[in-house]
Amino acid sequence: MATIEHLTQRTPQVSVDELLDGFYPSHRFGSVSFESYRPDPHQPSQAAAVKALRHFATTVNAPKPSGLRKLFGSKRQESRAGIYLDGGFGVGKTHLLASLWHASSGRKAFGTFVEYTNLVGALSFRKTVDALSGYQLVCIDEFELDDPGDTVLMSRLMRELADAGVKLAATSNTLPGSLGEGRFAAVDFQREIQVLADQFDTVRIDGEDYRHRGLPEAPPPLTEQQVRHRVRSYDDGFTVAEDSFADLIKHLSGVHPSRYRQLIDGVDVVAWHNVATITEQAVALRFVVLADRLYDKDVPILASGAPLSELFTQEMMGGGYMKKYYRAVSRLTALARQAEEPIT
Repeated sequence: MATIEHLTQRTPQVSVDELLDGFYPSHRFGSVSFESYRPDPHQPSQAAAVKALRHFATTVNAPKPSGLRKLFGSKRQESRAGIYLDGGFGVGKTHLLASLWHASSGRKAFGTFVEYTNLVGALSFRKTVDALSGYQLVCIDEFELDDPGDTVLMSRLMRELADAGVKLAATSNTLPGSLGEGRFAAVDFQREIQVLADQFDTVRIDGEDYRHRGLPEAPPPLTEQQVRHRVRSYDDGFTVAEDSFADLIKHLSGVHPSRYRQLIDGVDVVAWHNVATITEQAVALRFVVLADRLYDKDVPILASGAPLSELFTQEMMGGGYMKKYYRAVSRLTALARQAEEPIT
């Protein structure tokens, strides 16, 4: 039988170095490259994006100027500080961003917008700037504009990193249907980051938005008996984290979101008993981070109680953070469907 643990009994203690070491592409994009990206021949902007990112990688790999080169300028300084990938869902932006990370040498970081804001929350703004200023490249996936405070925070962080000579790369993430294309347009990004806007090259990636059809239907929840049976049906070598949903929600409030990656470290499957709709915004936003970390690590979900499609209230699904909740439901649904398949 599998090893059964409880996330509610885990309180990871993570050092600054360990937090920073977690900023790399998830295993879904752990071995991608520009060569493994397959541009659609009917969408020439996709091949053009690969070419632009290959060139940008050469500027990342160039040494930072120092001494007289720093004082009087260099080719590196002539290149833009950042590159922004603008396009709809499913056109391969994250694949290309991860490919840039893999193609770049030196110290580099890859994380989502939320992971960087959580890092600032864990370390403080100044310590985050100091820690990342020595990097060659910082990649920000799923740049979000739904929280003005976080947007200002990230704009300030990016500005200070750019001033330190760090190269920046970002992608966008919005709901299907937003602004008619399932994304926020480059002009929105440029307006929000203001001072940095003229330091970014915008690369448009066209293609079919494969998520335009909306959320996939969530599988029906399991019964309590089915969850218990499935948990105990896994073979030796698997680790299942089994928790009461209510207890898990309470426990998450005492674990900083920057540590959720370590919270689920070594877990092969999670099992939640009596899932219920989350009614508090702060609780819901924390849970979104957990959903992202579970999705990053491809951890299947067994759950009883309310369907995952009802995890957040209707007000949340239509409010200012709606894209976060839609993304979370979509990802949790995929992981729940994955649990229906045998794990190998």
